[in-house]
Amino acid sequence: MAQPRSRPARRRSAASEGPWATLRFLVGLAILAFMLRSFVIATFVIPSESMLPRLLVGDYLFVAKWPYGYSRYSLVHGVLPFHGRIFGRLPERGDVVVFKAPPAAREDYIKRVIGLPGDSVRMAGGRLVLNGERVPRLRVADLLVPVSPNSPCDPLPGAAMEAERQPDGSLACRYPRYRETLPGSRSYDVLDLADVAVDDTREFVVPPGHLFLMGDNRDRSADSRFPAEESGGIGFVPVENLVGRASVTIFSTDGSARLLDPMSWLRATRWDRIGERF
Repeated sequence: MAQPRSRPARRRSAASEGPWATLRFLVGLAILAFMLRSFVIATFVIPSESMLPRLLVGDYLFVAKWPYGYSRYSLVHGVLPFHGRIFGRLPERGDVVVFKAPPAAREDYIKRVIGLPGDSVRMAGGRLVLNGERVPRLRVADLLVPVSPNSPCDPLPGAAMEAERQPDGSLACRYPRYRETLPGSRSYDVLDLADVAVDDTREFVVPPGHLFLMGDNRDRSADSRFPAEESGGIGFVPVENLVGRASVTIFSTDGSARLLDPMSWLRATRWDRIGERF
């Protein structure tokens, strides 16, 4: 007697497993992406000139999530609403950090850590004063940024800035640049474009559990020198609000690419900025 054939049944079983296998794969992929973005690394794009000269509009960064531990703001969309930080560590002065900006903690900002809890910070004559000592500042070569849709050379009132014609015929914007050195010898470049009101401030004493953060483009940064308000100043920033530490520039565009012109994507890419570490 002939044996019954079971192969069609196996085919039907495999066919019925297909959609579920695909769904399991997609769910697993989503969970992996969530874990990576929450606990390992995320991307951030620079939307403003507040961190010139280190960061240009159109720079894309990797942001490391683990250096300061984890809070609800480290997680994608803050899905676990707990308070405080797990494995928390304070940043170092000079670190460039991404954080949720006070008061609403909805917008991502990027600034440099200047003051730690207990530090006193003020500006005097455009110079940074930290714990009563003027931070050393040295004039260095001007910054030249090619004029582009992402860098239009828009001067501040009273600033001697204008686009300059370069030997190759292109236009570039010239910015006065200084090298600032924090205690511990951490150095970075800052811009000082003009005399503005916050070149002289009161003394700020950083409270426990908070940070004093500033942009490197001192005259164009809404930072801890200003009271916290939506889409404006940030005041003292709670350590809990830290998202992560800027790690490396992974891509940069000057904003001139056109959707239907692939060659323009290559011309718009700032290749020399890719791979710059912090």
